[in-house]
Amino acid sequence: FLAMGNACSSNLGIPPAKGPNAVGCTDFMMDHTTQGSFFRLYYPCQETEKPEQPDWVPCVEYFNGLADFMKINRTLSERIFNYLFGSFKIPASVDAPFKSNAKCPVVIFSHGLGAFRTLYSAICAELASQGFIVASVEHRYFIRPSIFKNVPKSCHGEREFPLRNKQVKQRADECILALDRLTEINSGLTVQNVLQTQFDWTTLENSMDLCRIAAVGHSFGGATVIEALCKEVKFKCGIALDSWMFPLDDELFPRVKQPIFFINSEKFQWAGNISRMKKLDSAVIQRKMITIRGTVHQSFPDFTFLTGNWIGKLMKLKGEIDPEVAMDLCNKATLAFLQRHLGLQKNFNQWDPLIDGQDDNLIQGTNVTVLQSSI
Repeated sequence: FLAMGNACSSNLGIPPAKGPNAVGCTDFMMDHTTQGSFFRLYYPCQETEKPEQPDWVPCVEYFNGLADFMKINRTLSERIFNYLFGSFKIPASVDAPFKSNAKCPVVIFSHGLGAFRTLYSAICAELASQGFIVASVEHRYFIRPSIFKNVPKSCHGEREFPLRNKQVKQRADECILALDRLTEINSGLTVQNVLQTQFDWTTLENSMDLCRIAAVGHSFGGATVIEALCKEVKFKCGIALDSWMFPLDDELFPRVKQPIFFINSEKFQWAGNISRMKKLDSAVIQRKMITIRGTVHQSFPDFTFLTGNWIGKLMKLKGEIDPEVAMDLCNKATLAFLQRHLGLQKNFNQWDPLIDGQDDNLIQGTNVTVLQSSI
């Protein structure tokens, strides 16, 4: 079954980044507490002949976490996940020396629910190849999967909102904490990294342009972006990929003052969720939305590149569109928006039309019908 579903697996893999810089990555963990900061850092690096690439899934515990999230047997799922994904590498060089000809703008990336810091390497590595320093945060929360087991379905929303709302606030704080750590590293302060990496953190002193900081996230990470913008004005803009808006307080919307770009999939969104996005519409602050045709919710994480066509569609990890085409559109539109709102002197404005949905594979706004009365 799996062999058939993942036939031609030799052709599968996370596509290499397209920018002018080689990409390095390393991990930072402040301490072993839930109050600490933990993130994967992607950055422009020196070229090496035979770069050592990290495993896509860092260790077996992550397979167990995915199994718990999907409510499937750990032993069976570990074998399946290991078969499907165990051999894949991230297209970046582990602990490679940092190298950049200019100060790098900064992106803090927030993953989706049930995900972790390494699952969005196609996006994060592309940004690093284009000159950004990217911290992909590992969010540290624990929720028992059975928490809603005995609650009637009609009550799930009422019972779930306080929990998810608390979570999104914690996630935003973790994004801000990661930014605080990067600020300290940039200023030359010695920071303790409890992970034994070979990366020389002192090389990042004075490497970051801390006037040009953005937040990017997928799904629950999209909501985290909006919460983080509200909490921290150092974030100059936000990009929310197929955002799940449920965790956010209604009173938060008018308090967000930065530009936001919603990049949605065609198959995930629904009227109630879009109507919450539209509450952020503004006559004076740029709020943009596009939808990528033929995409599903999992078209943004790396999973979409790592499964064959049949099993990918069965597991809803692949849409109708070529995953590389979809990712390319997402990344180029992201770069154009970042240039516009961070004031970058790059050539990303060549992709400005994508921000307005001007491509055969894009829809300007949404494919979902939203009644005006619901906004």
